[in-house]
Amino acid sequence: MDKGQQIIKEWYKYKKWKQFPFQLEMMDAYLSGYSGLLNAPTGSGKTFALFLPFLAGYINQYPDTYQRQTNNGLRMLWITPLRALTNDIRKAMQEVCDDLDIPWNIATRTGDTPAAEKQALKRKLPEVLLTTPESLHLMLAQKDYPNMFKNLEVVVIDEWHELLGTKRGVQVELGLSRLRKLSVVGSQLSENPVSDKGRQPITDTRQLKIWGISATIGNLEQAADVLLGNNFPTDRVKMVRANVDKKIVIKSVIPQSVENYSWTGHIGLALLPEVMEIVAKSTTTLIFTNTRAQSEIWYHAILDNYPEYAGIMAMHHGSLDNELRNWVEKALHEGALKLVVCTSSLDLGVDFRPVDTVIQIGSPKGVARFMQRAGRSGHHPGATSKVWFIPTHSMELLEGAALKQAMINGNFESRDPVLLAMDVLIQYMVTLAVSDGFRADELFKEVKSTYAFADLREREFGQLLDFITTGGSTLSQYDEFLKVEIENGLYKVNSRRVAMRHRLSIGTITSEVSLRVKLLHGGGLGSIEEYFISRLKPGDTFWFAGRSLEFIRVKEMTAFVKKSTAKKGMIPSWLGGRMPLSSQLAAVFRDKLDEVARGIEQDEEVIALKPLFNLQSQLSHLPQSHEFLIESFRSRDGHHLLFYPFEGRLVHEGMASLIAFRLSKLKKATFSIAMNDYGFELLTDDDVLLKEALEQDLFSIHNLLEDIQHSLNANEMARRRFRDIAHIGGLVFTGYPGQPVKNRHLQASTSLLFEVFSEYEPNNLLVRQAYNEALAFQLEEFRLRAALQRISKQQVIIKEIDRPTPFAFPIMVDSLREKLTTETLEERVTKMARDYDVEVKTKKEIKESAPPEPRRKSFFTGNPGRGRRK
Repeated sequence: MDKGQQIIKEWYKYKKWKQFPFQLEMMDAYLSGYSGLLNAPTGSGKTFALFLPFLAGYINQYPDTYQRQTNNGLRMLWITPLRALTNDIRKAMQEVCDDLDIPWNIATRTGDTPAAEKQALKRKLPEVLLTTPESLHLMLAQKDYPNMFKNLEVVVIDEWHELLGTKRGVQVELGLSRLRKLSVVGSQLSENPVSDKGRQPITDTRQLKIWGISATIGNLEQAADVLLGNNFPTDRVKMVRANVDKKIVIKSVIPQSVENYSWTGHIGLALLPEVMEIVAKSTTTLIFTNTRAQSEIWYHAILDNYPEYAGIMAMHHGSLDNELRNWVEKALHEGALKLVVCTSSLDLGVDFRPVDTVIQIGSPKGVARFMQRAGRSGHHPGATSKVWFIPTHSMELLEGAALKQAMINGNFESRDPVLLAMDVLIQYMVTLAVSDGFRADELFKEVKSTYAFADLREREFGQLLDFITTGGSTLSQYDEFLKVEIENGLYKVNSRRVAMRHRLSIGTITSEVSLRVKLLHGGGLGSIEEYFISRLKPGDTFWFAGRSLEFIRVKEMTAFVKKSTAKKGMIPSWLGGRMPLSSQLAAVFRDKLDEVARGIEQDEEVIALKPLFNLQSQLSHLPQSHEFLIESFRSRDGHHLLFYPFEGRLVHEGMASLIAFRLSKLKKATFSIAMNDYGFELLTDDDVLLKEALEQDLFSIHNLLEDIQHSLNANEMARRRFRDIAHIGGLVFTGYPGQPVKNRHLQASTSLLFEVFSEYEPNNLLVRQAYNEALAFQLEEFRLRAALQRISKQQVIIKEIDRPTPFAFPIMVDSLREKLTTETLEERVTKMARDYDVEVKTKKEIKESAPPEPRRKSFFTGNPGRGRRK
């Protein structure tokens, strides 16, 4: 054991901690010169697992002077996806350095860092810098940036699973490709590289080490490949797995009365007494909701019904002011809060040790997301994580059972990497041109070394070079798009104005846009997310603000409509709270349903749903794994067809439009579509030729892309994706700080560019990317194709029913949303239940059917009163 390892071992003894086997394995891999991926659950000590070997390596390099040596330059770069994570990690690292008397400065550089601190960092670099992908690219946009990284030894990408599969992950890949090149150049210039004492390294110590930290996902090996790039030698790569037995206790709160006819969302708050009983028995609790609106609703419901929590309860979500979020995080650290209602803003690895209980409201729709949130409790080695699952409707109990089974089986979601994101590459090329410039042939080889651009063709790269220098074949007459100049083969930005605007625009995070809905001859009706509007074709009808409306066109961020007499139409959907089931959770959900159909269910959640499943079987059918169920019935509204793929909302949305299009080819019909995570409904005036369509392979993948383009407004969907692509690629400028360009102007500009490219440059790379992204992200075309292949092998069972079944009812309730504004959704559900002679319970009835609530005991000494509210 060398000196560095010995000192780290003694530090663990000083802290009275035990080194886990994976931390020892990580120490050996790091000091041997490997790069790779560390797979460890949250709260297992993964930060120390990488930081301490780095310190040991430094001590080995300077065994006699490591406690006196200063001005060492930047040696470790630690990249995290969230700015909130940097403060927590910085404190932990600084504490270790102080304990070991190493005179290092651990600093952060994010969007929240004051300008004065950023300037100070330029003058004197810290030994360790924690930053974000965007801030890394801002550093690459500075003059003489190679000098900043000349002493860099290791780059750590924290929470890599969160970045993988996003354009921010592509940013990281490109940034690492540049840092690797700088490291190789530095290694060639070094005449006397220092080697580890008593150890023969695999590579020159000047060779940059790259390590990722990831929670468990379904494609860990691919995640490592993406991180390290294509040319990284496989014999220099290590996968270190923690294999820590992290104990997670999962319990579901089962309502006293489980409805046979469930509908989304209405049970949750009815279980408030049970939730608060859990909170009262815990030290500190995090209540996770899936949306910001939900967190607001739960926060105020608790405050109204349990005023004694005023002052010791807080809320945390992404729309709150940064100063307030920091106050909440600090209060959690100090144990000053008993309860925090939050969203995914607290999903990632912030260490709140006082938290001993997590409550999840509604299904998180993904196994990895649920495990991540569960790990917020007991967030330290050896502790048990406790998480409670609160269903918001009856069928979510089956999702709760599926979540528990998926975690036992290790069915974690994969994160598919983003490929050929040309908009991110354009931004990166201009970033390098803003700083010291680049040479095309060298950059092409460098970019090709990344996983994201391994298939980039030289011709395509040439088109991008033309685009940033001349505006391409379409925009060459406009000076605004002539950003980069060529001087003796060096691509550089010489305009200070272009450089400043580019630095302000670096990043890949874009916000969702809402469109105003306005009558063509009348006033405004409200706002709908552009996501929904982009799917409409002129002439389509939809319900909004209590009216049947016909869509006409979109102009200047306004959707123009006119009144319609149609009784059927689509229902607006909002992205918030509409997260679809992941493919892994959907598969386990179908397995649990198969257990019910075969009568071998054992989970308490599923057993509680037996009355619902018995009624479903009595009225229709319970499909086994080899069966696909379609229900059909008539009402005064028309002919209802209900399909149950159990694949998630986005897949169902695309599949519903596809099936409607294929049915209409046999017999013309107008369909109204509704869907949820379990199935979808097609409603039309007349009967359709369903059996004939099934005989002609209704679920075939033959001509799938062509049929999708005919069934949906693919052009408008691509136009919507192009808005973000144009923003990232620098085609539009979003404005200066405090002077943003209005959204309607941005949308008008991007729409015009999309039309110009489509007409005059049909092979434009960014337009092609827009169509590909529309298929991949908005329609989940890959999952849709896989679902159709699965269904085509199943036995199709068509059931003629007299009234809605327990499976059908929640889908039909979704079709009621926003249809009639003079009544609440609860009133409309009650009316629909009465029309179809089915029994549902209101929130009031659910609350009244529950046993009397025990008298609450205050945990305060004295009367806190309303004055404690903050």
